[in-house]
Amino acid sequence: MVGTNLLLENGRLRQNAPKTIAGYQRFRSVIERDAALPAEIKRLFVAAAACTKGYEAMAQRELQAAKEAGLALEAAAAAMTILSSSRGEGAALRFGEVLRSIYGDAATIAAEEVPVNVAEGEAERNFVGYFGTVPPSLQLLLDLVPEGADAYYLMREGTLSHTALEPHHAELLLVTVLAADYSEWSRVHMDGARRAGATEAQVAEAVLCAVPVAGLSAWVVGATAMQPKAA
Repeated sequence: MVGTNLLLENGRLRQNAPKTIAGYQRFRSVIERDAALPAEIKRLFVAAAACTKGYEAMAQRELQAAKEAGLALEAAAAAMTILSSSRGEGAALRFGEVLRSIYGDAATIAAEEVPVNVAEGEAERNFVGYFGTVPPSLQLLLDLVPEGADAYYLMREGTLSHTALEPHHAELLLVTVLAADYSEWSRVHMDGARRAGATEAQVAEAVLCAVPVAGLSAWVVGATAMQPKAA
């Protein structure tokens, strides 16, 4: 069964901040029911963002709820892939531990390394195809550390296009994680989600999933990123 949300049941907050609790409960209600996005996907988004902050109890509660709502193991495991690219080893391995605690031994598998080759110019073509141009940060890699550019391309492509999540869900998970870190890069993945078929309501719900992890500022930063850039 899903664990108790200790914030909502905190007596001090209930007494001193009933409006705050009521507002938080309304945010939670959007996450916990099917709306623009399925509830199990939104709970996964919260769990992934919680792992980036080291909030393991929250991550376990949210992933358990996602599982109970029908989230398959492979879809849940996709968050580990996405975190490995977007937030590095620590967050990815933390999510892996949470995954094992919820899904059991089936979450751990053995597999041989699969060699992957990158053709000359493949990384640059991928960057242009995704971003519309080569961002300056990636041009530096292409110019100064070409192997790093290939590595960036492989990790980005493997994260967004080759997981058990729908491509727009993979992009939106990144929106939640980046909004929780108050990162303007969330705009890039909002655009990626839209290209993959996400609606504005789905983008908004993905941003909202950052609120339990990072507070109201996550919504403000994310909502700002949703707006078109000034000319």
